[in-house]
Amino acid sequence: KKLWVDPKKKIFQIYHVPLVSQFMTLFRIFRVAKQLKTVRKTELLLQKAGNMARQVPTSGSSADDREFYVCSCFFTNNFYLKDYNVHVVYRDDTQFTQEYKERMKKCGCHTDEQWSQVVSQVKTELERRQNLFQQSLERTRQIRAQYRPLHPHVYTLQESYFAPDFLEFVEACRRSEKTLDDVMKSITSQPDDRVYEFPVFTKQFCQELMEEISHFEESDLPKGRPNTMNNYGILLNELGFDDGFITPLRTDYLRPICRLLFPDWGGDALDSHKAFVVKYKIGEDLDLSYHYDNAEVTLNVSLGKDFEEGSLYFGSMRQVPHSEASYREHKHHPTFGILHRGQHKHGAMPIEDGERYNLIIWMRSSKVRNQLCPMCDQKPTLVRTAGFGDGFTKETKNVDMCSVS
Repeated sequence: KKLWVDPKKKIFQIYHVPLVSQFMTLFRIFRVAKQLKTVRKTELLLQKAGNMARQVPTSGSSADDREFYVCSCFFTNNFYLKDYNVHVVYRDDTQFTQEYKERMKKCGCHTDEQWSQVVSQVKTELERRQNLFQQSLERTRQIRAQYRPLHPHVYTLQESYFAPDFLEFVEACRRSEKTLDDVMKSITSQPDDRVYEFPVFTKQFCQELMEEISHFEESDLPKGRPNTMNNYGILLNELGFDDGFITPLRTDYLRPICRLLFPDWGGDALDSHKAFVVKYKIGEDLDLSYHYDNAEVTLNVSLGKDFEEGSLYFGSMRQVPHSEASYREHKHHPTFGILHRGQHKHGAMPIEDGERYNLIIWMRSSKVRNQLCPMCDQKPTLVRTAGFGDGFTKETKNVDMCSVS
């Protein structure tokens, strides 16, 4: 009561608080405007990429004549800081500083100079993602115009590339009367692990594919790297493998397998993918940190060459806290594939000698991921892009015409 009796305090209540409120409102408007500017820039870049995509010739419809999308969290979430082995979220400088400056000290980021480097790395990654699809299309167009393959035949899938045991396994999975128990004798797995190993390709094909990748690596043409965790490797869609090789591999051979092994992860509805080859070598990438994939199901095929150690290890699903996870090692043999759930966290131990190539195929089901984005655990906010994007599609609502009067 005294507060309102005192004229000076009355004036303070009437005028000073609104001024503070106005300042805070203006500050929030500034932050929102800055975020909207970033979003608008991203949308313009993606629109330009989409226009370019229609100008790039293709040998078929690798996206099944449908439009695919990324979730908007692609431009904010899961920025990997390799020096500190952490993933962060970046929306703007204010949010990032408030959420991470103190937390990063526990990871070894103690000085202002180190913090400035972290902020710079995050902004560089944001810019890379904003330009990713446009630059990928530019690289694709340049590669198709200038690259001369060493082994042109490896770009078109042939059954002669497969190990005989793999073809028998696929044929068994295609039979409608077969159950999971019927086909388990064809593969190797650990109890309750749901990590399956089986032969996929012949040794000759693996050798020729590695020679083709090495031949391209030695060229002066631009290379798109698979992700921020792998500094060496090749995106196979840019090299021209999608339509003739990866898409029929997914639809005709891998989907029947996944239908039986992963029905709860959209195994019968894997309608897009991201495929790449990664390389591990002394003096380059030696290992791969513990992570999960942006996929419903992942196939990882060891192509070779000669190497020592470098086993894969699997923990628990991503929802399980790190402190509660249990780990199991999986030796990975050349020509064999390991098939697992994308959200099953895993990593690769360091190789100690030699050189190793792996073919990775992230298979995605829009039926599953349209409900929940695996990278932000939210209903996806769709952003149009080129190619398969991250496997999201716009859902269409079916109307029962018989019920319409």
